[in-house]
Amino acid sequence: MDGPSVNWKFVNLLQQEHGVQFGGVQLIIVGSCGLHTLHNAFKSGFEVWQIQKVLKSLHYLFHNAPARRENFTSSTSSTTFPLPFCGHRWLENLPTVQRAIEIWPAIEKFVDQVKSKVVKNPGTSSYDTLSEARLDPLLQAKLHFFMAISRAFQPFLEKYQTDAPMMPFLCKDLEDLIRSLLKRFMKPDALPSTPYKLVRIEVTDHKLWLSPKDVDIGMGAAAVIKELTKAGAKSGVSELGVLQFKKDCQNALSSMCKKALDKCPLKYAIVRNMTCLDPGQMCTNPDECLQKMKCLIQKFVQEKQLSGGISAAIRGCRKCWLVYTYRSFVTGDVIAQQFEKVLFNEAKAVEFLSFRPSEKSRVDVFLQQYLQSYPELWTFCQSLLLLSHGQAEVERGFSTNKEVETCNMAEDTVITQRLICDHVKVCGGVAEVPLTKELISYCASARSRYREHLEEERRKKKKEEQSKKRKNIEDDLEGLKKKNRSIEEVCKSLESDADRMAEQAENSAGSKMATLITKSNTMRRRAKEKQEELKEVNGQIEDKLSELKKI
Repeated sequence: MDGPSVNWKFVNLLQQEHGVQFGGVQLIIVGSCGLHTLHNAFKSGFEVWQIQKVLKSLHYLFHNAPARRENFTSSTSSTTFPLPFCGHRWLENLPTVQRAIEIWPAIEKFVDQVKSKVVKNPGTSSYDTLSEARLDPLLQAKLHFFMAISRAFQPFLEKYQTDAPMMPFLCKDLEDLIRSLLKRFMKPDALPSTPYKLVRIEVTDHKLWLSPKDVDIGMGAAAVIKELTKAGAKSGVSELGVLQFKKDCQNALSSMCKKALDKCPLKYAIVRNMTCLDPGQMCTNPDECLQKMKCLIQKFVQEKQLSGGISAAIRGCRKCWLVYTYRSFVTGDVIAQQFEKVLFNEAKAVEFLSFRPSEKSRVDVFLQQYLQSYPELWTFCQSLLLLSHGQAEVERGFSTNKEVETCNMAEDTVITQRLICDHVKVCGGVAEVPLTKELISYCASARSRYREHLEEERRKKKKEEQSKKRKNIEDDLEGLKKKNRSIEEVCKSLESDADRMAEQAENSAGSKMATLITKSNTMRRRAKEKQEELKEVNGQIEDKLSELKKI
């Protein structure tokens, strides 16, 4: 679609339209894509150092430059080269930063040899950026800090780039991630105890921050700082410089957390209450889960999502509306009672506690075996599990489209290719696709169906051409008929004016009579010319009619 503001405006308009069409029923909103929120938050924290500029320059300096690669290898004895940097998915750049840290000593050697004119100067803006970065003694510490924070995000990204329903676990995992970031630069007693308070914490308040020397910058960055401090003045880093670096890290973490919390799904009560479907929580905190389930039911009742909405027949009828609302609450009570029976069944406690979400053990499959005996509860839980935790699947579909797409592919071909890819994926690979008798028969007759398809396409094309030609002739015919009517009216007008002037000439004498006769004769000549033109138009009309009959 478009930028975040435009998308949220679209959502608001969609809610209004949906409410008008379906009697006030509202869509359930659980926030924007959590994965995109984290990518953008991470980006906002590291833009201050312009690390992306250095990482991009590392890649572009040697990209598609065989001679420059040869010079680099011969001067540094390194055969390892930088990886590309992704500017719109910052958290995917962990391998890029790891490679940059690995080859940075060789890059420094290469830059020094260029300056001493042992190696030819590339003369590019990428080299100029690296030459300037070479002068920053804290660059490696910045890269290590980048890597440490990126690794903190990595488990969350890997876990939630899946098709399985993960909304019951989103609150806890997202809370743990944000807490791990806050612990790096905030006082322990300043951290709130609940997710509700967590999203409302003021992370930019310096009173809640640790002292800069106590900020957790990661083991790698701390080791680099320690080596630079030992080297003393030779390293070019003073204690004041180290303190400023840690302050910058603190500001980066603050900016990152602020951005993440501004659009965090934890702000939505639906997300926080969805933990009631986490089997582990259902076993350890049944009373809390029951309360959260009741909150979810109340939310669905308020949004008119229970009892199938309101029909057009009873819309506007206050009495029926009260009956509808009453039935919604009755349904909600039934759901809550059924959920309570599941929660306090001690026989299931051990199995619930041992559940671990993964691709193979999906929470919907796990819950179905225990909830399907309660129809109202299972139907409601299905609605909850359908809520999306992100749009990784949508974007994965874009990637698949890019892989299957070639030049000049029609829409039907793209759809067919996607259907094939999806079926192969469901089967578990090309080798696992079952070769049924129907499939073999269908493939055997593919050529004949292809010829029939081509013949059908030719017939359609011929029919379209004929239809187009017929339409053009009909349009021309209509224009000629209009012209015919116009000329007839002009002829009648000229003949009428000529007769009128001739009658006036009979009653006149002298020069006036001569003038009127001249005008009358002129109009008769013009009327004859129009009659000839009318004959030509009539001939054209007959030709068009004959063409129309042949089609």
